[in-house]
Amino acid sequence: MRPAPLTRSDQHLFLELWILLSFFVILVPLPAHATQPASWKLVCGRQQHDAAPLKPEIRYNKGVQDYGFDLTDSPQITETGCAADRPFFVSVAEPDGDYRVTVLLGNGQRAAVTTVKAEARRLMVEQLPTKQGQFVARSFVVNVRTPAIDAQKAVRLKPREIGNLDWDEKLTLEFIGEHPGFRSIVVEPVQVPTVYIAGDSTVVDQDNEPWAAWGQMLPFFFSGRIAIANEAESGETIASFVSEGRFDKVFSTIRRGDYLLIQFAHNDQKPGRGFVSIPEYQDLLRRYVALARSRGASPILVTSMNRRNFAADGSIVQTLAGYPDAMREVAQENRVPLIDLNAMSKALFEAMGPDGTLQAFVHYPAGTFEGQAEELKDDTHFNSYGAFELAKCIVQAIRSGHFPLAKYTRHAAAPFDPAHPDLRSAWTLPPDPFLSIQKPYER
Repeated sequence: MRPAPLTRSDQHLFLELWILLSFFVILVPLPAHATQPASWKLVCGRQQHDAAPLKPEIRYNKGVQDYGFDLTDSPQITETGCAADRPFFVSVAEPDGDYRVTVLLGNGQRAAVTTVKAEARRLMVEQLPTKQGQFVARSFVVNVRTPAIDAQKAVRLKPREIGNLDWDEKLTLEFIGEHPGFRSIVVEPVQVPTVYIAGDSTVVDQDNEPWAAWGQMLPFFFSGRIAIANEAESGETIASFVSEGRFDKVFSTIRRGDYLLIQFAHNDQKPGRGFVSIPEYQDLLRRYVALARSRGASPILVTSMNRRNFAADGSIVQTLAGYPDAMREVAQENRVPLIDLNAMSKALFEAMGPDGTLQAFVHYPAGTFEGQAEELKDDTHFNSYGAFELAKCIVQAIRSGHFPLAKYTRHAAAPFDPAHPDLRSAWTLPPDPFLSIQKPYER
């Protein structure tokens, strides 16, 4: 049965009860067309009077069914919860905003290892092991956005972004791994500091296997006291980020206490349509650094990582021309914190070597994936392992630089030395069900 909408006075009353009773009381969600955020408590298995039930036949349907299983087949549901031997998804209708999500993970029927991703494959919980019948709570913050900037303007999306989970009207969670499962999901709107990210395909939430980028790995390394809003997109330059309204989207919601990470160069340097000269590149960096500061937000500049291009002696060849140095100059002139990912990636890739980096970039022989007739050979874009290692570089730079943002990183995350990367054999992430053998959009 679909939950009934609440009046505004009812919402205030229930909000007070929610604060007093924590997760024992649920705000019944508003209809999908409402512009206000909703709070949810969804339960698989044994029903609770204060929760909305999840059943196999309850499927998310925009404007019709505000919550439910989505995208793939529904999992099996028993008295102890829901679980499956394949990836499954749950969506709830929500407008733009930040939401604290608390999941009670486990499988009542068998031991499990559950990974949770949000929206377009943002890593939230990495391979949580549970014994049969054991359930463990994890909490994290998910940023939801739509293309609307205001009543008149919207981000000019690329065709590949239309229908993308990062730009729709709902919050979507993915459960993958070995017999993944959960008992309950609680979603509530929150006001927390937000890290906005502006960048290109090496940063974006890549929505299909085997592609990945560091921005979608970053949420895993941060606590539930901050949100990560990765607004990067494939093919972007700093100039197109302006012309397509993407910076306008960021600055429509950025506020005092937030952060703005900016990484561009891979497409800016390319001759022809979309080329951004170094003087223009620096001017735009200065403009958005100043604008962020005028809003009370803290800008952080990120030099672009190297491509997989080795000299005969095993050293990385710089292929980004003068753009990393141009960003370093702006950072120094304007006293902006700098994450020198260009330098860190050089150390990382040289430590991996020409052969080791094949395991971090998208290099796969023909036939690795269904419908893949030709070899995938990409020296710019990463798989999940490569993206995870680069995210570790970002976090380490934040910590070693003593940036104010460091206080929001997870204390359990160990220090990372790019010259000593994790062994590929020591780290795995279960694959997602959606695959594309097409290279991410480039200019």
